Amino acid sequence: MRKLIVVAALAATAVLSFAAHAADKVRIGYWTSGVSLGYGSVLEAGDFLAKRGIEAEFVHFPDVNAPIRALASGSIDLAFGAPLAGVFSSAAEGVPIRIFAATQPADVQFVVPADSPINSIEALKGKKIGMSPAGSSVAVIASAVLEGNHGIKANDFSLIGGNEARLAQFLAQKQVDGAALRSVTLAQLGDELKLKRLGSFAEQWKILTHSDAVPYIGVGAVSAQLVDAHPQTVARVIAALRDTLAWGDAHPDDVVAILKKSANLPENDARAYVAQWNAMNRLAFEPQDIDTLRREHQVFAAGGLIKGELKPDLFATEPYAQSKNLK
Repeated sequence: MRKLIVVAALAATAVLSFAAHAADKVRIGYWTSGVSLGYGSVLEAGDFLAKRGIEAEFVHFPDVNAPIRALASGSIDLAFGAPLAGVFSSAAEGVPIRIFAATQPADVQFVVPADSPINSIEALKGKKIGMSPAGSSVAVIASAVLEGNHGIKANDFSLIGGNEARLAQFLAQKQVDGAALRSVTLAQLGDELKLKRLGSFAEQWKILTHSDAVPYIGVGAVSAQLVDAHPQTVARVIAALRDTLAWGDAHPDDVVAILKKSANLPENDARAYVAQWNAMNRLAFEPQDIDTLRREHQVFAAGGLIKGELKPDLFATEPYAQSKNLK
């Protein structure tokens, strides 16, 4: 009997060890454009995840909403910079998904060509506006502030979707009347394309919500199966993401070299990205961040931009709390 107990215990230990080892293998997906491209390139180039005991498999997506679909299908385990609006909608539809961190503030500006007769956001009514594709958080926040602050409903303008490079091209070729572009894109354009700024998402959100909070467009999303069974694994991923942010801030020249090699960015564009590193990238999940995400859900739902209620278990806070104790 004692031998049987010992054998059973050894077998159980082996199973647990295998499960723990398997949980350390994490498939991480991200959109290879915008802010995610630069941060993802640095994350992949370094050994941040490996140092935290994570064996990462990176999956790249050309579509901003694709990481959410991949989470829903089980093709990936985790995504950073997932579009918040899409995560809200997917969770409401029953997709087993959780948010584990806020990762991308809405550092976006409404702009028009410098020679445009348009001088205010109100004048965008009836115009073609370029921005991230429909369903993205940029598109949802833009729609919310356009209607809430300026009375411009979804059918009062034409949304022309595209990545940042394509949107800049649309502006240069006068294929759109205005656009919602990230601040880093404006910095990268420099004097190549003369633009006029009409207002920022941060300013417009404060007017809409009567608060000082800056909205988020991207969040860290994870499959419920992984985070519920192995919160410590997700905590180590969070620690690695935090390590990446700190390293990037302390090593700007190294980040430039990585972006030139991995993201194929010219020197000037890479340095413009590095200059915006801390403004674009974040790893936060404090109570005030969760309050902001809840407020965003309220605004999106009230405007009919998303459907469904906010799931009570959508915010997985345990891994973030555990990550603070990891040295």
